[in-house]
Amino acid sequence: MSDHAFDLLFIGGGPAGYVGAIRAAQLGFKTACVERYPSLGGTCLNVGCIPSKALLESSEHFATARKDLASHGVRVAQVDLDLTTLLQRKSDVVTQLTNGINHLFKKNKITRITGHAAFIDPHTLRVRHQDAEEIVRADRIIIATGSKPTPLPHLPFNAPFIVSSTGALSFTEVPKHLIVVGAGVIGLELGSVWARLGAKVSFIEAMPKILGANDSEICRHAMRYFKKQGMDFFLDAKVQDATIDPDAAQVTVTYQSPKGSHQIVGDRLLVAVGRQPYTQGLDLDRIGLSLDERGRIPVDDHFATAVPGVYAVGDVIAGPMLAHKAEHDAITCVEGLRGMASLVNHHTIPYIAYTQPEIAGVGHTEDHLQAQGIPYRKGTFPFLANGRAKAMAQTDGMVKILVERDSDRILGAHIVGPRAGDLIAEVVLAMEFGASAEDLYRTCHAHPNLGEAIKEAALATDGRSLAM
Repeated sequence: MSDHAFDLLFIGGGPAGYVGAIRAAQLGFKTACVERYPSLGGTCLNVGCIPSKALLESSEHFATARKDLASHGVRVAQVDLDLTTLLQRKSDVVTQLTNGINHLFKKNKITRITGHAAFIDPHTLRVRHQDAEEIVRADRIIIATGSKPTPLPHLPFNAPFIVSSTGALSFTEVPKHLIVVGAGVIGLELGSVWARLGAKVSFIEAMPKILGANDSEICRHAMRYFKKQGMDFFLDAKVQDATIDPDAAQVTVTYQSPKGSHQIVGDRLLVAVGRQPYTQGLDLDRIGLSLDERGRIPVDDHFATAVPGVYAVGDVIAGPMLAHKAEHDAITCVEGLRGMASLVNHHTIPYIAYTQPEIAGVGHTEDHLQAQGIPYRKGTFPFLANGRAKAMAQTDGMVKILVERDSDRILGAHIVGPRAGDLIAEVVLAMEFGASAEDLYRTCHAHPNLGEAIKEAALATDGRSLAM
């Protein structure tokens, strides 16, 4: 047993934990990070954001080579899929990035402790690793343990037939028919990967639309594009059970819709109905820390819990479960401990689905503005009228900007189309500065460029689009 004392300690080495630890070390804190798994990076880097994007990129290249290159005058005699190489590239990307984090920890003299941490008191942790344990003390402890896939009680994970998002990243062969329960970001991204690689993909979604609480108009457009790619959607449908026939390598899913009970048969079932905070085994009750009704840790505007000296950031607190939000939380929390600005504007946290086309948004949806009775104006612009999108042969989609009716202040923006995840950054920055639609359209946009669609949508909020 050893005894260590630190100024600041993170529990969890994911996007919140490792980024927060690096920033803390830069600010002069003697910093440690406890992570139970062998590699740093958390879900995002190891089995989430990064590997899924690597697969999305590779699968998009494959689909483009098969279907789209000929229209550009590029003739390819035969396109074959080497799934082993594709999956190995994904793993290589993850390894390179985790090695990079290890280097940054060493460079910034951050102590990395491997094991599962549990509270003894607000400043003391017991860290267990295999058969050993050590006691670690810190003046301040920041909980950054992230989240895990939400299971459905009647659909327990049973690899290789019924899997979470982690399992769907590593299928050893392309499924013949992949059934996805949940048409949120995770389900749509992973479903898109395997659809591009040749699988039939069917989504069963309990809500009447895809992508949950995101803007309904954008979601309708997106689903239409996904259907054109051959994906099926069963909405307002609640899964009742699933049975596995291992001999036939089949999964039969029974679901209920307003039209009655139905069955669908596939060879793989991905359960992607969301994520839940991961706080098990921390012994939070030992320090008198309670969770809210959704299993999250309550904090104030500066990420402090009800227990002095204990803070929480990322997926374990309220707000969207997004890696960039977790990083933002952690940096802001640490900087606040040094007396710097320590507020996060959660209204300007963007969301992105890296499908084809991409989907991104920030701020209010039109649905929310209507429900709240907030006066607004709307401007939209289709990529079909954008020169760069035409040249790229990627004209599906639109930009939508919502502004306050009288002040012209930007309330939200939503995009479905090429590089939506990159384009949304301009609007996020504009909203962070309290900009108006006029500020956007008076900003000179390079031509020809996808960003001109942002400018045109901003002009359209005042009925002044130049290209429509």
